[in-house]
Amino acid sequence: MICLLMVVNPYSFGFSQVGEGRSGLLIIYLFLQATLIPAIAISMMKTLGLVPNIDLGDRTSRIGPFITVGILYLWLYVSFNRLPDVPPVFKSAILGCVIALFTAFVLNIFSKISLHAVGMGSLIGMIMVTMLLFNYNSFQFGDNSYSMYSLLFLAIALAGLVGSARMILENPSPKDLYGGYLVGFATQLIALQFMG
Repeated sequence: MICLLMVVNPYSFGFSQVGEGRSGLLIIYLFLQATLIPAIAISMMKTLGLVPNIDLGDRTSRIGPFITVGILYLWLYVSFNRLPDVPPVFKSAILGCVIALFTAFVLNIFSKISLHAVGMGSLIGMIMVTMLLFNYNSFQFGDNSYSMYSLLFLAIALAGLVGSARMILENPSPKDLYGGYLVGFATQLIALQFMG
C-alpha cells in the first residue's frame, strides 16, 4: 500500500518520484516490520510448540499470533505516526490494519473469522480511501497512466479469488468470509475518521 501511495502522490512523502530520498528506507522498514518479523515470530512459535501448525487451523491456536502481530502493527503505527514526512492517509491505513487485527482477535472468540478476507477487505478499503482523499481517477507510473478504478476492480477480483480459494478449501464458513471482508473494509473507514 505504501508503494501505491508513493506512486499516486509522491509529493505527500516529500519527494517527486519513487526511488528518491528515503522512499526505499520506508519500504524496507515496512516490509521488515509488517511481513518479515511477524513471519519469523509465528515460525518461532511453531518451533517452540506454542502453536500446533503454521496454518493456525483452530481459534485457540490463533491467540498468540494475534497478540504478537497486533503488538508489532501497533508499534509500526506508533513509529510511522512520529515521522513528519509520512502522509496521514498512510498512517490511517496502518491504523486501520491495527483496528482490524484487534477486531478480528475479539471476533475470534465467537467464530473463526477469515483473516485472508480481513486483509483483502482492508486492501479494498485502503484503495477507496486513497481515491476519496486524493480525488484521482488515474496515476502515472513510469511512462504509463493507470486508472484508479481499474486498480480497485483488480483488488475486488483478487478478493473474490482469495475468497473462492478459501471456500474451496472449506476453511471458513461463508459468514466468516463475508464478516472478514466487512471488518477489513470498515476498519479502514473507521481509522480515517480517527485521523481526520
